[in-house]
Amino acid sequence: MTKQPSQNGRQFFMLPIALFYRVIKYILLVVCVFLFAVTGEAQIQVDLKFKRLQYIAYEPVVATLAITNLAGRDVDLHDADGQSWFGFEVTGSEGQPIPPIATDNAQPPLKIEAGQKVTQRINLTPLYPVHDFGTYHVRAHIYFADLEKFFYSGTRVFEVTDARPIWQQTVGIPDGVAAPGNARTYALLTNRFPDHTSLYVRVQDRDSGTVYATYSLGRTIAFEEPQAEIDRANQLHVLHCAAPRAWSYSRIGLNGELLAHSSFMETKTRPRLVHAANGDVAVRGGVIEAPAAQTARGTTPKLSDRPPGLPKDDR
Repeated sequence: MTKQPSQNGRQFFMLPIALFYRVIKYILLVVCVFLFAVTGEAQIQVDLKFKRLQYIAYEPVVATLAITNLAGRDVDLHDADGQSWFGFEVTGSEGQPIPPIATDNAQPPLKIEAGQKVTQRINLTPLYPVHDFGTYHVRAHIYFADLEKFFYSGTRVFEVTDARPIWQQTVGIPDGVAAPGNARTYALLTNRFPDHTSLYVRVQDRDSGTVYATYSLGRTIAFEEPQAEIDRANQLHVLHCAAPRAWSYSRIGLNGELLAHSSFMETKTRPRLVHAANGDVAVRGGVIEAPAAQTARGTTPKLSDRPPGLPKDDR
């Protein structure tokens, strides 16, 4: 006669099986939570970059922001519940928060199709007071109203320093010129980067402390002093050696506008700035290579806005 297993024996064999299923159930729950979290985190990808580590005080600090839609559907980014859909978090070298210059920075809505990436370039200089010398840490955030969730970029770092002044001249504002204040101070500065030296121009009103523009005129050969002349309209003309036998000419307005830019090649004669009898300034000598006259801006530029048409080799 076959002996039936006792109740205790059955419980002994069933207990490991129950524990096994309980462990599997717990593991599946953890995996599902993890996958849900990863999916949530991957809804929107935010990337932030700067072209270089070092910038000159009041120079445009342009951030490149890339937003990638990984939600699997089209998304509409827009302000909601008093929260702007886009913003930066800026901190100083000692970790102190840097508040924006203006708190009302409403952004127009942005629609991004599924799987698409949108890239924007934002100048931080008129938005945040980042002109003091030191190191700044920047993180961008995107608020996705549908999920009531923030998505963040990695933190990027840049340093603000000042260049070496090599020339300056203060001029008055001629009658009939649309420019605030009574005077402007033009200054030329140089800054050494690891692989080159750049020439900068700064235009400011020292009486009010307003800096209208600071930007690079391009690379320069350190041992060649740039030429600078003021014409009868009190505009600044600059001619500097950008490379062996290559010269760069720029004309800058009283509000910091880049009014003209062109390149000259040195031939039998070296390019130079000359004053005409009527007070105009022109380039004589050499051969013009790439004229690129610029139209003056109709409005006063924002603080340290980068004028259009600047040389592209100012990295």
